[in-house]
Amino acid sequence: MSYKYIGVPTSITLSECKQNDAIFAPSKYTRFLPSNTELFEPLSKICKERKQKVTVVKSKQYQYSEIGDIDISNGTVQYRTDFGLDLPSENPKLCKPNDLLISTVRTYRGGFGMLISDKDNHCCSPAITVIKEVDQRITKEYLLAVLRTDFFIEQILGFQTRGMYPRLDSNAMDKVVIPIPKDENIIKYVSALMRACLNKYELIKKKHEEILHLIDNELTNNQNQGVNAYRLPTIKDLLKVGRLDTGLYSENFWKQDACIKNYSNGYTPFLKLNNEKVDISRGQNLQESNIGKSIYDDNPHKGYYRLALSKNFTDAQTVVQYQYLGNPRKLKTISMGEIIFSCRGDMGRNLVFCEPIDDIITNIDSVHIAFKGQELYKTIFISQILGYLRTNEYLKTIAITGSGADSFTKYQFALLNIPNFPDSKQKEIAALYHNPQDYNTEDCTVDTFLDVDNKYNASAGIYELDKTAKRLLKILNDTIDKIVNEQSIDIVF
Repeated sequence: MSYKYIGVPTSITLSECKQNDAIFAPSKYTRFLPSNTELFEPLSKICKERKQKVTVVKSKQYQYSEIGDIDISNGTVQYRTDFGLDLPSENPKLCKPNDLLISTVRTYRGGFGMLISDKDNHCCSPAITVIKEVDQRITKEYLLAVLRTDFFIEQILGFQTRGMYPRLDSNAMDKVVIPIPKDENIIKYVSALMRACLNKYELIKKKHEEILHLIDNELTNNQNQGVNAYRLPTIKDLLKVGRLDTGLYSENFWKQDACIKNYSNGYTPFLKLNNEKVDISRGQNLQESNIGKSIYDDNPHKGYYRLALSKNFTDAQTVVQYQYLGNPRKLKTISMGEIIFSCRGDMGRNLVFCEPIDDIITNIDSVHIAFKGQELYKTIFISQILGYLRTNEYLKTIAITGSGADSFTKYQFALLNIPNFPDSKQKEIAALYHNPQDYNTEDCTVDTFLDVDNKYNASAGIYELDKTAKRLLKILNDTIDKIVNEQSIDIVF
């Protein structure tokens, strides 16, 4: 594997050799080799751990975070609320707001996050290192920004030995280094960028939750009277559906379907939406037998397609990352206003591109859903309803389940019904996802940027928050690369 930041020294000391049991394998000495050692300090010297354990009371509620709750794509931390009786750990670590959480297991995957929640009684897995304080020269946001870069990940990968995964525990923290520039303005700049990204992704979660809440409230608070009770299926029901590998006979399907059909404003079968102008077609078949040989890469290249795969879709209908595909043929691309719906694997995840786009494709496991001539807010509303129906597992009850994995076909779309929400409610829901604003940050300074950014965030939709967060993350990563390489930095937002 080739590295950008770490390498093998040309010479070693006798003490280093003794520390490694007189083993001369290059992998034992792989590390970051700075030309200016004064710029860097060991992680162990610039932060303090919170090692306090929580004495769990079985009848008390706690907010608990596992390693998997650290979102490696943006540095936020999720949690679940459980009674002490149900916590997976008997000796969890105490966490407090703005603590940094570091996964000690397979750290090279990027398990670094900041706990933004202000909930009481937060604790986490013992397999997480909790950082409570950092050196006064830096901020927790600055440290988090550095931890999340390839520069730091490569240092962790340098620990790798045959048969063992590299990890960052307390004993390894003196073996990795962090750059600390002397210019305080640079540290403020990086800190502001990182805090802005955290703010945006936390707000994306809140706006997504608000969308689900609005949909649920509108449905449940506007029900007609007289719903029949659930009953087990009859032979006639089985013959009508024509298959057994489905959840159409389950009580969950009955509850969700009855809620939609009993909605006071009525409902419309999915395939009859937009005056029956609904086009559902498979994504691009990427097999070599169909399109010939392709080149895949994680980085963008001129003339390559952006590949949006459902495994990279989030519940909030954003894309974590793209892959890039080079192919000389004209492939089937995604158009503005189409819903991309995952039919297998991450079944039910979907997204809408709300602006003109070029050269984005998906694969055959997803479908393009186009509503010809329909206003964008109506399409966004439908995509949010699909997200809601995925969350309450209504889509799962309709899916085909007998093939080893849940799958959705046009047959299943024929079984879907969409509630006829009033236009005003559709627009309210759509605006939480897509509400374009001018992002005027050109004249910002490190002292004014967050105020300007927060004002923008208050009105922007999920789509815009994600777009601007990705823009800031790119600036952030480029800036840290320049810090490490001692290059000049322009403070621009």
